[in-house]
Amino acid sequence: WPYCRQRCSYCNFNTYVLPAVDEAAVRACLVREAQTLLRLSQVHSVTSVFFGGGTPSLASPGTVAAVLEAVAGAAHLPAGAEVTLEANPSSTSASALDGFRAAGVNRLSIGVQSLDDAELRILGREHTAAEARKAVEAARGLFPGRTSIDLLFGLPGQSRDAWAQRLEATLRLCDDHISLYQLTLERGTALAAQVRGGALPAPPQDLLADMYQTARNVLVAAGFRHYEVSNFARKGALSTHNLSYWRAEQYIGVGPGAHGRFVLRAEGGCSREARVQTLEPVAWMREVQSQGHGTRSRAVLSPLEQLEELLTLGLRTDEGITHERWGHFSPQLSLQAVFGEPGEARALQQEGWLVLDSGGLRCTWAGLAVLDSLLPDLLWQLQR
Repeated sequence: WPYCRQRCSYCNFNTYVLPAVDEAAVRACLVREAQTLLRLSQVHSVTSVFFGGGTPSLASPGTVAAVLEAVAGAAHLPAGAEVTLEANPSSTSASALDGFRAAGVNRLSIGVQSLDDAELRILGREHTAAEARKAVEAARGLFPGRTSIDLLFGLPGQSRDAWAQRLEATLRLCDDHISLYQLTLERGTALAAQVRGGALPAPPQDLLADMYQTARNVLVAAGFRHYEVSNFARKGALSTHNLSYWRAEQYIGVGPGAHGRFVLRAEGGCSREARVQTLEPVAWMREVQSQGHGTRSRAVLSPLEQLEELLTLGLRTDEGITHERWGHFSPQLSLQAVFGEPGEARALQQEGWLVLDSGGLRCTWAGLAVLDSLLPDLLWQLQR
């Protein structure tokens, strides 16, 4: 759902702010594209559905219900399948949430971002800290144990002490899942321009690293498992849907700008394709109406490209890449054969960043925090 009520100062996602949206037309196209792509993939069973954006909580529950109905009509959607909706605090009234739950949503991801009004203004968010608290409380009442919150750190001018206070406030409010993102100053965004122009200070790298380590320590002490670079869960409340990305499973992307990775079995395909849907909503709708889907680019992924994705995504998790999962993509060359020999991976193990054992290949606690700096060496070794 690519539409928003206003654009946040840090956002470079494929989002659109319009005075009015023809929801019936968008809904019909989402339904048709979901049906078409499911038919092309010949997928028998869907394990999870994720409504992302944009701001999907601006759609009506009827749209969500129609998409879920289309999925269930084209493939098996088990009764317990995880169905997540991303929501903004400003569009999550109790009645709207009730409607989404009736439509089939059973997990909510709320873009809180900060619990401080001054920080929310810098971020260009349309909600206040009080509205965020109210939204999370309402969501936890309807989706107990299945309400996740997003939080940003490393904001311009944010101090270590301010961040520690935000974490404390978050722990008093949150449910059993937290996604924690370091603010990235993306080119072309209002926030990046303000920092570049000197109106706001850029946070120093050492402080950012410190904030991340503080958050990890605080959340783990509060009973959360740090199961992925940016994600923390307790009481087993891991996101099934996001785990499927990190485990390099197949997924179908529906809607403007959505990405997918799946095998086109209906066309006799046996290799996974990377697909990207047309970005601009009006053009996307035109294409869906004329050909059933709005795929703008498609490329068959080579065995090496699939292993590169498995490596870069799998190492983001605390479980890493199991021998079994690696074997699924590389039946000839084992993890041990690629990364167990003398070379970059062996050196990273000796330095305490990486582990290769009977469980598979994974980062240590220290390695997880610097994964981006480890990957080039590992990819180089894989490519050789």
